[in-house]
Amino acid sequence: MMCEQCGKNPATTHVHTVINGVSAQKNLCTYCAVASGYAGFQSGGLMNMLSSVFGDSLAAHPTSNEKRCNCCGATFSDIAESGKAGCSDCYREFGPQLMNSLQRMHGKTKHVGKVPQSASGEVRAAAYLQNLKDELAQAVTSEEFEKAAKLRDQIKLAEAGENHE
Repeated sequence: MMCEQCGKNPATTHVHTVINGVSAQKNLCTYCAVASGYAGFQSGGLMNMLSSVFGDSLAAHPTSNEKRCNCCGATFSDIAESGKAGCSDCYREFGPQLMNSLQRMHGKTKHVGKVPQSASGEVRAAAYLQNLKDELAQAVTSEEFEKAAKLRDQIKLAEAGENHE
C-alpha cells in the first residue's frame, strides 16, 4: 500500500481517527507521518528532532542517500540509533550489517538463551544436544577427560533419540 499523501513511498504508519463519530483512516509513509505530526510513533529520533526545529519540509524530503528498508523506510542509522529494527524486512535488507553489530555486542549471532517450556520436543532436544556439545568442548579445553567421556556418551544417547536430561 502506498502513502496516501505523497504517493511515492510505502505506507508504514496507519492512523485511525474518530472525530464526532466520523471514522477516518490515513495510510502514510514515514516522512509524511512525521510531517503530519505523528512523529511520536516513528523510530527516526534525529529526523523527528530536526523536523520539530526546522519545520515539516525537512521531514517530508529526506536528504540522506542512505539505503532504506522497502517496507518501513528505516535506514541502518535509524536502527543503530534506536536499537530496534523497524520491521521484519529490515533483517533481510540490512542482514550483513545487523549480523556484524550483533556479533560485536553479544559475541554470537545465534540465540543461546533459555528454551521456553512451550517449545516443541524437537526444539528442546536440539537445545539440550547443543548444550551437551558446548559442555564437551569446554571439558576438552580444560582437560577434564573423564567428564568429556561422560558427555560424549550422553551426546550419543541424545543423537539416538534417547534423551536423558
